[in-house]
Amino acid sequence: MVGHSFSSYERELRDLLQGDRTAILHYAKGLAPEERPDLERMIAAPFLVVRGAGSLGFDLVALRRELALPVEVKASSEATIHFTAASGRAAEQLEAHRTSVERVGLVAIYAYRKIGHRAGDPWRVYSAARQPQRGMLGLLAKRLPPVDRTREGNAVLRWDNGMPLVRFLSMVHTLFDPPEVIAP
Repeated sequence: MVGHSFSSYERELRDLLQGDRTAILHYAKGLAPEERPDLERMIAAPFLVVRGAGSLGFDLVALRRELALPVEVKASSEATIHFTAASGRAAEQLEAHRTSVERVGLVAIYAYRKIGHRAGDPWRVYSAARQPQRGMLGLLAKRLPPVDRTREGNAVLRWDNGMPLVRFLSMVHTLFDPPEVIAP
């Protein structure tokens, strides 16, 4: 079964990326204490998040200073989302996303929300890029797990293989936020 882009989960991710204080503090309650500061940094360094539209468009586009991330949101109670389900529409969408971002030098992100996950971070993040990009975006893309392939070559999201959202956000802060200058 292909995971669906449920609007409540899309809104949850949007609110977290936008640095919505209430959403972040609520979400942080389910995290280990050492993970909370990485998420709470979003309050001071949020993304501008725009909701996408269209059947083959991205669900969200997250923007910050030097970073633009087209995001496709998936949600499922299953541990794996197969892109071949639902007549292959998700596989077609993945290829359209890869083609569109490669033309302009961006990396598409797939965010997978495991429904019913109770312990820790329920979001996982993947790169949908075919090849890593150069520069800081290249470093980000190289560190993200890719959308997997089955033995038959079909795209699949395996929740266990994804990068937790909080770790992804920590990596974004590390790569794209300049270190604070300390006056002598």
